[in-house]
Amino acid sequence: MEKTKKIAVVTGGAGFVGSHLCERLQKSGSYKVYSLDNYFTGSEDNHIDGVEYIKGSTSDIEQLIPFTPDYVYHLGEYSRVEQSFEDIEKVWSFNKEGIFAVLQFCRKTGAKLIYAGSSTKFGDGGLGRSQSPYAWTKASNTELVKNYGTWFGVSYAVVYFYNVYGPREISTGKYATLIALFKEKIKNGEALTVVKPGTQKRNFTHIDDIIDGLVLVGEQGNGDDFGIGSPEAYSIIEIAQLFGGEIQFLPERPGNRMNAEVITEKTERLGWSAKKSLIDYIENS
Repeated sequence: MEKTKKIAVVTGGAGFVGSHLCERLQKSGSYKVYSLDNYFTGSEDNHIDGVEYIKGSTSDIEQLIPFTPDYVYHLGEYSRVEQSFEDIEKVWSFNKEGIFAVLQFCRKTGAKLIYAGSSTKFGDGGLGRSQSPYAWTKASNTELVKNYGTWFGVSYAVVYFYNVYGPREISTGKYATLIALFKEKIKNGEALTVVKPGTQKRNFTHIDDIIDGLVLVGEQGNGDDFGIGSPEAYSIIEIAQLFGGEIQFLPERPGNRMNAEVITEKTERLGWSAKKSLIDYIENS
């Protein structure tokens, strides 16, 4: 007789990270997987066979998910730093209204919440939390998740991703991410655009390593501070030089932190480590 599968809801399941998580959980054979996505940056091209897709906002999760899951992986929030200044209405709607509804849903159903926090709050000695609308909402959301654990006994784990790259990244337009953007520009013979000063460092982490950590923390982790990031840091100008080609500098932008502390000790104690190399990825692109 088939063992009963655990039920996982992935918000943002049609996005970059979310689609890879849905795929991993689905292929494991241990989960029945549902995606809840408003398709702001998600795409039907990222759909995975066997996953059930529900279109809608996380603020309506209670109406859209009329069953009790074991896990809610809450990845479906606005996730761009510099763009958040001009998108502040979307940031508030997706991140603040959404987190309240998701926490209330987990409180009522007893589902474990795995929340994707943001490493921006660790940047520049802790000043990063207030450097952009995005960073502030993510930092304050993390505090609310922890408080719901204290106030109402909600089971949770907070993970922090560090500059994820890999297949299904957004490569064009306003919400493109750096590695995919550089790949696209090289392919099209265009200059690589680097925001000044270019010395800001990032810990680029392959999507496979992110998903390894995310699933592990979901099943075994409890509490805050589960960082999932490569220990290798590169400046943006170093990344551009690895790709080769012409470099074009852009004016400095608000919210663009210079560095971030990578905190992975708790995740490593569960048995996780980063295995993929950014240099190998660029060389084989």
